[in-house]
This record gives sequence, C-alpha cells and structure tokens, in this order.
Amino acid sequence: MSKGPGLFSDIGKKAKDLLTKDYSSDQKFTISTSTGAGVALTSTALTKGGLSTGDVAALYKYKNTVFDIKVDTDSNILATLTFSEILPSTKTIASFKVPDYNSGKLEVQYFHDHATFTTAIGLNQTPGVDVTATIGTPAIAFGAEAGYDTTSGNFTKYTGGISVTKPDSYASIILGDKGDSIKASYVHYLDQLKKSAAVGEISRKFSTNENTFTVGGAYAIDNYTLVKAKLNNHGRLGALLQHEIIPKSLLTISGELDTKALEKSPRVGLALALKP
Repeated sequence: MSKGPGLFSDIGKKAKDLLTKDYSSDQKFTISTSTGAGVALTSTALTKGGLSTGDVAALYKYKNTVFDIKVDTDSNILATLTFSEILPSTKTIASFKVPDYNSGKLEVQYFHDHATFTTAIGLNQTPGVDVTATIGTPAIAFGAEAGYDTTSGNFTKYTGGISVTKPDSYASIILGDKGDSIKASYVHYLDQLKKSAAVGEISRKFSTNENTFTVGGAYAIDNYTLVKAKLNNHGRLGALLQHEIIPKSLLTISGELDTKALEKSPRVGLALALKP
C-alpha cells in the first residue's frame, strides 16, 4: 500500500489511543500461540461486571488473503476475510456474524499517494452505506465521512476532520455528530521512539453546552515498563502500569478514581496477555 494520508479513521487515533488504549476495569486473560501450519490461535477469558465470557480466535494468512474466525461462549461466530491487492492499491474486507445474519458487511479500501477512499455496504435487506475520503500527505490530511440509510433515504452521520503530523508532535480536529460536536487533540512526543508522550484533548457538544477537557501522558520507564495517566475536568483520574514480563507478553494493571466522589471505591482492571 502507498504511504499516503491514511484512512479517515486514523485522524485523532494517536490521541485516542494514549487516552483510552489498555485502560480497563475488567479482568482479562489472553494466551496466543501458533501451529506448524501457520495458524495463529488466541484464547481470551474476560470477567466483566461479575459475568465471565470467553472466545477462541484463529487467524491464517495465505498469500494476499487473511482468514480470521472467532467463536465465543455465547455460540456466536464472527468471520472476517481480508483480501489485499485484488485490484491495485486496494484492500477488501468481508465480515459476517452467525447467527446474526444481518451483521454482514463488505468494505473496500483504496490507497493512493495523496488520497484514500473507503466504501462499506451492509449485507442485508436494508443495507446502509458508509463512505470516507481523505486527501493530503502523511504530514497533513483532510478527511470526511458520511453514512446513508437506503431505507429512509436519510444521512445517519457526517463527519469531517483534519490532522497535522510532525516528527515530534501530532494534532487533529474532528467535527462530528452531524456538526453537533467538535474535538481537538494534541500529542507531543518526548523521545525518538515515541514511547513517552504528553496529550491534551478538548471536546464540546453544542446541543448541551458540555465541555470535556482531558490531559494525560505516557512514560517509558525502561524498555519493558510503561506508565500512563489521565485526568479530565469532571474529576476522572486514570492510571496504568504495563510491564513486558517476557518477550511479547504483557501484564497490565489499570485503575480509575472519581476524585469528586472519594467515598466510592476505585475501579481496578487486570490484563495478562501471554505469547509463549
């Protein structure tokens, strides 16, 4: 694929990952392995709200095709097939879920040095259509997204965004919710490997006049240990410690505290991901 402006979903993703990725109040255990035939197997057990669930996933790559199948404890089967370069500079993704046959979706992504386009169509009797377009370069990108309901003939969403990427910083602005909200974020990297960073994000919802301001960051103590923290103007404080106990195996401990209601117990999450 070309090194163009990236997908529309990439706009704002760096700040979002710093503020949300790996934060959890659940208990999660994951183990991954691979077979001699090249099939990657992943088993996950999750405890959330007192309920336990689990799933098993298998991923197989053959030339330009990736097969990904997941089966969970509720007997749901999610299958995703990804085809690269069926046509030059394209990626095609087909997914469906059993027994929810109306969840099927077909997406086509096109990559160019100065633009990317995606089209996703629901595979059901009343399909919805989502379209995104991004133009620019790896340094600056402008993008838009629209969703259309073929049954009602109405737009379900339209969003616009811009991002600016520099060697040591990243900034983005997204106008979403059909123009009812705006979100601006800025990330500044503190090292060349971009493991340590500071982030700020401000969002406003015009219909409710609600503003949310969040600051956070990540700091790499060494090559194996990472700490993260975040705090918003509503008093929500989050912290995270992630340690690579053996190569590619991570232990993550995270927590969240409401500083405006200290009588409430903090929420604590634990995740262990093993890749023997």
